[in-house]
Amino acid sequence: MELPFWWRVQGLRPLEILKQILRAGNFRQKTEVRMNYKDIITIEPGKRGGKPCIRGMRITVYDVLDYLASGMTHQEILDEFPYLREEDILACLSYAADRERTMLAIDK
Repeated sequence: MELPFWWRVQGLRPLEILKQILRAGNFRQKTEVRMNYKDIITIEPGKRGGKPCIRGMRITVYDVLDYLASGMTHQEILDEFPYLREEDILACLSYAADRERTMLAIDK
């Protein structure tokens, strides 16, 4: 899967791409291809404490985002976890962006 044109900026690391997505606001209107993470990200009560996982496996969205935040590239993650696909990583980013966009602050 090819990244949308505005993601293909020389030298950007995955975390920087995520920051741009989150800064962009409603990025769904700005992408050429809409990532449907709902087919990839699964939540099962008995698996990993009900945290969002990738394709029913025991690797969570948080795990992938943590690897990206630590500086790993997409390719390094894919090499380390051969059962993951590029679409899985993009689904994690899309899921995180949606959660950030829909998060509400509640005053106590």
